[in-house]
Amino acid sequence: MDFLNALVALSNYVLIPASAYGAQLALGALGVTLIYGILRFSNFAHGDTMAFGAGITILLTWGLQALGITLGPLPTALLALPFGIALTAAFVLATDRAVYKFYRTKKSAPVILVMASVGVMFVMNGLTRFLIGVDEIRFDDGLRFIITAREFKAATGLNEALALRSTQVITVVTAVLVVWALFWFLNRTRTGKSMRAFSDNEDLALLSGINPEKVVAVTWIIAAALATIAGTLYGLDKSFKAFNYFQLLLPIFAAAIVGGLGNPLGAIAGGFVIAFSEVAVTYDFRKVVGYLAPGDWSPDGPIQLLSTEYKFAVSFAILIIVLLFKPTGLFKGKSV
Repeated sequence: MDFLNALVALSNYVLIPASAYGAQLALGALGVTLIYGILRFSNFAHGDTMAFGAGITILLTWGLQALGITLGPLPTALLALPFGIALTAAFVLATDRAVYKFYRTKKSAPVILVMASVGVMFVMNGLTRFLIGVDEIRFDDGLRFIITAREFKAATGLNEALALRSTQVITVVTAVLVVWALFWFLNRTRTGKSMRAFSDNEDLALLSGINPEKVVAVTWIIAAALATIAGTLYGLDKSFKAFNYFQLLLPIFAAAIVGGLGNPLGAIAGGFVIAFSEVAVTYDFRKVVGYLAPGDWSPDGPIQLLSTEYKFAVSFAILIIVLLFKPTGLFKGKSV
């Protein structure tokens, strides 16, 4: 029984939250690695694109709720999400036309595009705060829990309770479907193959008759969709606050680089590596050790490497280690 209690505690506070968080980071890192692999620059505005997309989705969610339109047990935000993706994609395409296309035409160095993306980041951050404010927003209506702590205890008779939130399940399921759709698109469709060819060898792709403007436009649309989905899922699972997405940029880039920048499969793996590392290093294992320890012994103080305030330091440390010893990442992406 003690082993089962320890397993439930570990699942409740580490395995399930880290899986949901890892899925969110993986979707965000996919957008970053897609931009880097095809447009060849690091988009520092991606975190605020997530915030903008999630903010637009929240506004549309409130509009649907005001009209009495909901999805019953599912969050209304899922119904508003396709429209949020469309509006965010339109805004990102307009940004590309207004900012990035000029530097792309001039064949500017990647660092110039990076600096331009920093400027876009600040503009998008201010615009998001103007549209939806700076307060913390919860918009996860519908069924809150699939398994409640009380139901789990009554069914199992264990001391520890497992609570499984609907947003955690929705996050993982949505991430699996989105990743499957993206890989199917990149590997099976003509446009996806054109994007892969453009990423591998731009000059050869142009000689083959591939339209570069179409590739760029589709890349931005997919990146905007991934950012909006990741931002909305993160807001549903936790809460929405525009500044949080700016902070989220570090673990997202860490995930993309750890997996291998420019490698979609690596972005997914990197997202889960970063998520599980952050959660495991900052979790207090006192309760788990207390169940597994022999006899009546239990630790007197907390058993954790770092407090939760330092969780982003974990991402930073992993990022530095990878850049120093394996800059191509776990899946041999492009060297940083």
